[in-house]
Amino acid sequence: MTKQEENLSFEQALQQLEQLVNELEQGDLPLETSLEKFEQAVKLSRLSQTQLQSAEQKVSTLLEKNGEQELSEQQGEASE
Repeated sequence: MTKQEENLSFEQALQQLEQLVNELEQGDLPLETSLEKFEQAVKLSRLSQTQLQSAEQKVSTLLEKNGEQELSEQQGEASE
């Protein structure tokens, strides 16, 4: 994967992936070109999946921290 592809945002990678899928679905590409586009699509798919997992982990971490904070606040209120 090139540095340029690695620096794509999730949305950009998804857009390029959709474009590749559309090109492949048309079925009028030579075999070698189709294989190259398929390989690029797989790389973009993996990149997108990694970015999505990272975002999900961040959300999970934030929710855990927020939940702990709320729990601490509720315990503080209960002891008053």
